[in-house]
Amino acid sequence: MDFIFEDDMLAVAVVKAIHTGDVLSLERLLAENPGLVTARIVRRDYDEKCNSFGMSRTLLHIVTDWPGHFPNGAKIVGVLLNAGAEVNARFTGPHTETPLHWAASSDDVEVIDALLEAGADIEAPGAVIAGGTPLDDAVAFGQWNAARRLVECGAKTKLWHAAALGLLNHVKEYFKGSAIPNPNEITEAFWCACHGGQKTTAEYLLEHDADINWIGYDKLTPLDTAHRSNAYELVEWLRSRGANTAADLE
Repeated sequence: MDFIFEDDMLAVAVVKAIHTGDVLSLERLLAENPGLVTARIVRRDYDEKCNSFGMSRTLLHIVTDWPGHFPNGAKIVGVLLNAGAEVNARFTGPHTETPLHWAASSDDVEVIDALLEAGADIEAPGAVIAGGTPLDDAVAFGQWNAARRLVECGAKTKLWHAAALGLLNHVKEYFKGSAIPNPNEITEAFWCACHGGQKTTAEYLLEHDADINWIGYDKLTPLDTAHRSNAYELVEWLRSRGANTAADLE
């Protein structure tokens, strides 16, 4: 079996078993349907230009899909992997995210652990965020538990990751020696520090000439993104330093 369509009775049954954490039903379905574990859920909307059905995902993508935290999620991952699921299988469509990307985007730490223990590639590219790693997704979407867990497990961090997570000592390392970040990188990191509600890190980056009123991702300024993150102490500090909202700058 190569594909399952979303209105197929078997597809409905297996998705229901995964999302309800019904381990016994999932095991039965896998035993009764050889090849099911590597099958894909494919969208019905046909792409005439590509002569294909376009987007498809694996059963591991189903258990890691937003909002995540499905009952028995880690056990379901184990059942699928033991049955032969590919831990680094790719979504096909506008991006090529692995199940680990999806678990990171859902802030599902238990499932992240289960995938990593099974050999998931922590540096896999293909994210919706600039084709990056699971950590890129976690930080960009504000999934802080997932982001910290990935870093604990060895994910490579960039300046903007460190800023968003408040890893000040790590941020400072970028300013040692001759190859310091350029102004755009500093401002982006400052924006990410505000996105993560990290006042101390934001203070450090502003001292290094970050643009306090840069309109960045989602067309938000650092003040806007700090407010969105409910970082009220940071919001007040930004205002005291002359920060504006995007609306103020129109």
